Amino acid sequence: MRYNNFSNYLKKKYGEKVWKIPLHAGFSCPNLDGTLSDTGCIYCNNKAFNIQAGRNSQSLDEQIRSSIQRMKKIRKVSKFIAYFQTYTNTYATVDTLNRTYDTVLKYPEIVALSIGTRPDCVDTEKLDLIERYTDKLDVWLEYGLQSIHNRTLKKINRRHTYEDFVKAVRLTKERDIAICAHVIAGLPGESKDDFLQTVQSVAELDIEGIKFHPLHVLKGTLLEKMYKQNQIFLLKVDDYAEIICDALEILPENMVIQRLTADADEQFLIAPEWCKKQNKMKVIDLINRKLKARQTCQGYRYK
Repeated sequence: MRYNNFSNYLKKKYGEKVWKIPLHAGFSCPNLDGTLSDTGCIYCNNKAFNIQAGRNSQSLDEQIRSSIQRMKKIRKVSKFIAYFQTYTNTYATVDTLNRTYDTVLKYPEIVALSIGTRPDCVDTEKLDLIERYTDKLDVWLEYGLQSIHNRTLKKINRRHTYEDFVKAVRLTKERDIAICAHVIAGLPGESKDDFLQTVQSVAELDIEGIKFHPLHVLKGTLLEKMYKQNQIFLLKVDDYAEIICDALEILPENMVIQRLTADADEQFLIAPEWCKKQNKMKVIDLINRKLKARQTCQGYRYK
């Protein structure tokens, strides 16, 4: 393995395979409810990556219980990470967050808590609450950064800045909470160098993990309209693999790579074709083959 794969990291840490359970806790997002915007990020369609986002019937307990039962049977796993994935999972009062996160404590099979959020939706009080769970579970905060370039963040309607991300990281690093940053390759108006500058900046922040995403077009998004009007350029799979290899080489070797690529269900995906779910392992294999051909690995050019 030429990079610090999340699955292998978990096996080493817990002695066996650990499965992430994606959860929809009913939170919203300030970029959708009118607080910052009512349109969201130009690529946003949460239903495309978490089926629970399109359902109102299952409670959080039901989601956790059914997922554990199913994965125990299908994957033969017995340890799980509760992943609050959909929308902004710190966007509520502290009391509401406390009641929500407490739900996972009912399940001894859950060994870790992972919370996906925006960097402008945390503060000292919320981080103090989240840190209290580190007595019982390993805790990750996953921050959607996407790019360090504020011009890009404005273009994709993120409605936060890189400085918001740096502040959130600084506050979080004061606590026993691991941090994972989400970044996107191929954002509108960005070059390969722009993306690698984002990766380099993440590397210098000394955080624990990173997730890579290719820009892909989902139905019902502003990006779909831009794509159909030929306003954006999408990366070819070979170019994406090359860029990710470059990125891995400049990251510290101990940073956990939680995701190499993203995919979407055919019912939501407009383009590119290679981002279909059935192609995910092919993309990962391509990245591995390119690293092998280069005779490099994660951390090869890290300084």
